[in-house]
Amino acid sequence: MNDMTKIEHQVFDDEARHIFEQNYPEIPHKIKHQLEGHKLLTLDALALLGDALPPQFVEYNKGDLPIGVDPDNVPKNGMSIGDTIRNIDVAKSWAVLKNIEQNPQYEKLLLDLLAEIKPTIEDKTGAMLRPQGFIFVSSPNAVTPYHFDPEHNILMQLRGHKSMTQFPAGDVRFAPPSSHENYHSGGPRNLIWSDDFLDSGTQYTLYPGDALFVPVMAPHFVKNGSEPSISLSITWRSNWSFDEAYAHGFNGMMRKWGMSPNPPKRYPGQNKFKSIAYRAINKILPQG
Repeated sequence: MNDMTKIEHQVFDDEARHIFEQNYPEIPHKIKHQLEGHKLLTLDALALLGDALPPQFVEYNKGDLPIGVDPDNVPKNGMSIGDTIRNIDVAKSWAVLKNIEQNPQYEKLLLDLLAEIKPTIEDKTGAMLRPQGFIFVSSPNAVTPYHFDPEHNILMQLRGHKSMTQFPAGDVRFAPPSSHENYHSGGPRNLIWSDDFLDSGTQYTLYPGDALFVPVMAPHFVKNGSEPSISLSITWRSNWSFDEAYAHGFNGMMRKWGMSPNPPKRYPGQNKFKSIAYRAINKILPQG
């Protein structure tokens, strides 16, 4: 039997790995990849994967959304995930398959990709932790609303084209402390949008063969092009990213106690003290 996960060539060439090394982990940047046409990433294969994943690892809805939207008000599209993907040309929808590494074939694909850049990752931010993969399938002109994510992330465009507009990570204008603290206590990742932000964002247009690095918690939104799109997001955590997250949790506690803490430091700054304190307090105080 043929191994559908096998990559016959290097996906990130020497130039791509050099650019990644120069910019990781804090500077957004585009690089090239050579993953187009992989058998596990066709619409038919992804529809089967979507049907097989547990429901909590599948998210899909109508795609004709505004940039800023309340997560509780995102409308459903009335179809199954498999049918949404198979009919993505006309479904006017957006779908994401989460934690694809639950499937052994997709886990191997993910780990093979990350292995090519793992030396740089571990040289700068330590051990590569919690590798995860997410696949986005979008109808023409679909919008992924304004949000942030806690992982280091490379978004790889496989079919169609889309534009991502990113905003500086750690800038309180685009994601205030309350948004971070709410997210790290279980709240949504969607952020409050203002049209005044637009001129301060950097737009990256991605075509098949393009990949874009997204720093931890960098606010962004995505607009799909005029044809269906498939993208693969390969992500990982680091001790630095966990410390940054725990520091936001610590700040949230301090704010509830009437204090005004300084925001967590961005790389290469460290947040060890707040991280250790937050975890220690959580062990002592009752939850809820």
